[in-house]
Amino acid sequence: MATLRFISVGTLKEDYLRQAVSEYEKRLSGFCRVEQINIKEEKLPSDPSDGEIRRALAEEAKAILAAMPDKSYKIALCVEGQQFSSPALAEKIEAAFGLANELCFVIGSSHGLDDSVKNVADLKLSVSKLTFPHQLMRPILLESVYRCLNIIKGTKYHK
Repeated sequence: MATLRFISVGTLKEDYLRQAVSEYEKRLSGFCRVEQINIKEEKLPSDPSDGEIRRALAEEAKAILAAMPDKSYKIALCVEGQQFSSPALAEKIEAAFGLANELCFVIGSSHGLDDSVKNVADLKLSVSKLTFPHQLMRPILLESVYRCLNIIKGTKYHK
């Protein structure tokens, strides 16, 4: 059975977001194994310098890279990534499962991802040109992937 691994920096603070993630994990489990890995977000001052942010991202990257199996297909969420329609992303995911038995989706901190993570990614993905609160990205990503798996299977979930 294939595995979807979601690696996220930081924790979800709001109960309703944790409930949404739990619901989509349950739905996704009908298609494949689902793993959630939470990486501790590095502490920064309230008004961090660019250097402090770079150092924090580099530290977070060490843990992210350690959590990604070498033979997995790696998808990094980043603003400079490609955008897809749901059917087009479903095609990418289906093709990725043909290359690897495990897909890793990586969500960085509110400051993004270190280049070392982006450089190993097989796909850089941007969910939207809109800006969303960092906390919302996890449930948005899980729903998007769930929708894609339904498209691949030909169910009526996607309209």
